[in-house]
Amino acid sequence: MGKPTPRQRVEHILEAIHLIKEFVSGMNEKTFSRDVKVQSAVQYQFLIIGEAIRHIDEDMLAKYDYPWHIPRSFRNFIIHVYHGIKTERIYYATQDLEDLEKQMLRILANEF
Repeated sequence: MGKPTPRQRVEHILEAIHLIKEFVSGMNEKTFSRDVKVQSAVQYQFLIIGEAIRHIDEDMLAKYDYPWHIPRSFRNFIIHVYHGIKTERIYYATQDLEDLEKQMLRILANEF
């Protein structure tokens, strides 16, 4: 299996966002904090988002107004501070995906 193309990476990000929204649909912070399976599934999708963004060309991302360092840093945080992750931080990140999704859709429409 070869490396994903930039277009595929954008599609992976959009799919991960879709899955996160699906996983937490109907949940509040309290129910999320009690569901280890959903927490794990959501964290995995955030890893995909951060990793995919790391491999999209910086010049392409620079055309779009978004703090690209945040999903990259969040990926690193999940991987390296796995033992100290607070569930509320993950939950609130699930509620803050609209701008990223909009930018990914713009990139998909404009770049490919």
